[in-house]
Amino acid sequence: MSKQFWIFLLAGVGVVGVLIFLMLSVTTGAHLRLEGKILKVRVLALPGNRASLVMVDFRATNPSDVLLVVGSVKLRLQPAQGDPVEGQSIAKSDIASVFQYEKLLGPKYNDVLASQDRIAPHQAGDHMAGARFEMPEAAVNARRGLSVVIEDVDGTVAELAETH
Repeated sequence: MSKQFWIFLLAGVGVVGVLIFLMLSVTTGAHLRLEGKILKVRVLALPGNRASLVMVDFRATNPSDVLLVVGSVKLRLQPAQGDPVEGQSIAKSDIASVFQYEKLLGPKYNDVLASQDRIAPHQAGDHMAGARFEMPEAAVNARRGLSVVIEDVDGTVAELAETH
């Protein structure tokens, strides 16, 4: 093979590489993603101390150019031992009652993020979610981690994990 062939081949590969890089970097805003962090976790033991309510305040940011429409919000707890456990979500309409009657939780700081709520492109906001876990308060407090799992109606899933 001639020297000219190798020069054209390398130039062609270089041009294709640059075009792929430009295409991926220009369209990054078109890919839906959610970022954020857990701000506060509150745990309340239920009567009998066999189950607990967990209320999580978190900040969520949509850095993409795409509207996020919430399909579901779930809390997932990683206990000190064993497999992750998904909590039984508390409905948005029930959380107001929980805070009204369970004064030990303290005040309700943020609105609940629920199904069909929207997070606009480039918008950040503080939200909350709640769930019941079938484990005592001590086991919840001894957890290795907690995460808020937010799924878009189109299937994109974001997980905001607790940092220690």
